[in-house]
Amino acid sequence: MPKKNLSALKRVRQSEKRRLRNQSWLSRIKTYSKNVEAALASGDRDAVQKSLREAVRVITKASSKGVIHSNTASRKISRLTRKVNSAFAVQGEQVQ
Repeated sequence: MPKKNLSALKRVRQSEKRRLRNQSWLSRIKTYSKNVEAALASGDRDAVQKSLREAVRVITKASSKGVIHSNTASRKISRLTRKVNSAFAVQGEQVQ
């Protein structure tokens, strides 16, 4: 039986911890994005603003922790904001 390198074993443990943490954050991002979509479907302006704000906060935090790249975070935020603004563009107002 070959010897195991201690640093390799530690790397495996760390990678597994990070994988689980990243998986949790990615799931959280998807959940909050779906909440924005659901709020858009309901048409409640206040709910849309609140859910968009929460989604942006979660995406930004995931980016700062290194779970997703900063450009990916910007793209996700931009797409969500565009959906919200286009949904309310009919009324001539934008959500900030």
